[in-house]
Formats: sequence, structure tokens, C-alpha cells
Amino acid sequence: MSFIKVTEQASHYRHLEKMSVTELLVNMNKEDQTVPLAVEKCIPQIEKLVTAIADKMLAGGRLFYLGAGTSGRLGVVDASECPPTFGVPQGLVVGLIAGGDSAIRKAVEFAEDDRQQGWADLQAYNITDKDAVVGIAASGTTPYVIGALDECRRHGIVTGSISCNPDTPVSAAADFPVEVVVGPEFVTGSTRLKSGTAQKLVLNMISTAVMIQLGRVEDNKMVNMQLSNEKLVDRGVKMLMEQLSLTDYNQAQELLLKAGSVKKAVDDFVKK
Repeated sequence: MSFIKVTEQASHYRHLEKMSVTELLVNMNKEDQTVPLAVEKCIPQIEKLVTAIADKMLAGGRLFYLGAGTSGRLGVVDASECPPTFGVPQGLVVGLIAGGDSAIRKAVEFAEDDRQQGWADLQAYNITDKDAVVGIAASGTTPYVIGALDECRRHGIVTGSISCNPDTPVSAAADFPVEVVVGPEFVTGSTRLKSGTAQKLVLNMISTAVMIQLGRVEDNKMVNMQLSNEKLVDRGVKMLMEQLSLTDYNQAQELLLKAGSVKKAVDDFVKK
């Protein structure tokens, strides 16, 4: 490769097996503290990607995450959290992982090495140039992701990428690359650590900022969240009481459960 794989370079720490538990935890935490600073340097890149995704989704498109291993799992997690958090329909944000859904729990050998399968997985969702695709690959060299992004480019589909090495092939394949270079891992090459944390932070920023652009948050509240458990119902009732200046918890709960969301409950109340 013509670029340096920082993610594969030797850890700054030696003889981990000789460290006490306290030393292990302190040193890992010390390394983790560098991750947000690395993400901060990438905010201009993330801004361009968020803007491009929001433009597509405001016009009726969808967002796809595509990755293998840890990267793929992180994309699946972020996609799966969008409906309950922001009240968007299932399928508006889709997470795809090399090897299929079974790879979420158990590694599928060599699945990431198939250059054609990523595009095939996207085609199963009838992807079009109305949609946006973000490839996630800590190394920046995953064939499953690169092959898919190359095909997306050929079909005029907007693409982004998230990697943790500089000047990677996956960045070259993306319209809006994000490169969060966090340095060598505490355990050499274990990108589920700092690289995974960096990718999770960036995914949080992408989905949250995009959903705010789509009007799914008001003030600082998840007014469209799904009422899928007692904790969320209670949170919704308290949000409703605050917004409508209600003092009766039971009345607010009745309004909320009838409407199905804080936003709709407020709208229904105001219309009366």
C-alpha cells in the first residue's frame, strides 16, 4: 500500500500482560481521551457529509451505512436507533454488514473480502441516486465497502466514508470522506477500541445532525420518539407537561398515549 496504516502500527504500550488491572484501565482511558480531539479535527469533513445526506433525505431519499466487522455493527446500531429516537419509519436509515445479519453476532469469515457483495446488498433495497451511502472501514481498505462505493459512484449515488487512516482507498472512493486518525491501538491492531469509538462518535454526529435538519427534534427534545417502553412514556409525559404547562400527570399521559408522540399530542392539544 502507498499509505501508512496507522491502525496497524505497534501500540505505545508494551507487556500489557504484566500490567495491573488499574494500570490497564488507566492507560486505556488515557488513550481514549485522545479520540474526541481527533474527531474535532474532522468536523469540517463531517459537516460536508451531513449537509449532503440531509439534502438527499429532505428530497425523500434514504441513508445507508455499509461496513464489515466492528464497523458494520456500529452502522447497524446507529441505523436501528433512528426509528425509536426520532420517530422515523423503519427503512429510512439502513445498516448493512458484510455477511448479512448473522454477522452482527458472529464473525463471517472472508465476507469483507467480496468486492461485489456490498453493491448486491444495496441493490436488494432498490437503491437509487435519490439515496446516500456511507461506507465505514477503520482500515480504509475493506473490499466489501470499496466495491460498493465504486458502484455507487458509477450510478450517480452520493457517498461518504468513515476511516481511521489517512489517504485511504475508501476515502478515494467516496465523495465526502471523513478520516479520524486516532493513532495506534492500545492492543496493536484492535480497531474495536479507539477506532471503533471514533466511528461511533462520528455516526452519532451524522445521524443526530441529519435528523435535526429533518425536523425530528424541537428545542432539545425528542418530540417524535417512539413510546416503546415505560421509561420513554414517562419522559414523554414530562415533556408534554412542560410544553403545555400541565400539572396533571394522568391527563398528560392520556393525551400522549392517544396521540402516539409528544409532537402530535401538542399539535392536537393546540387545535382544541
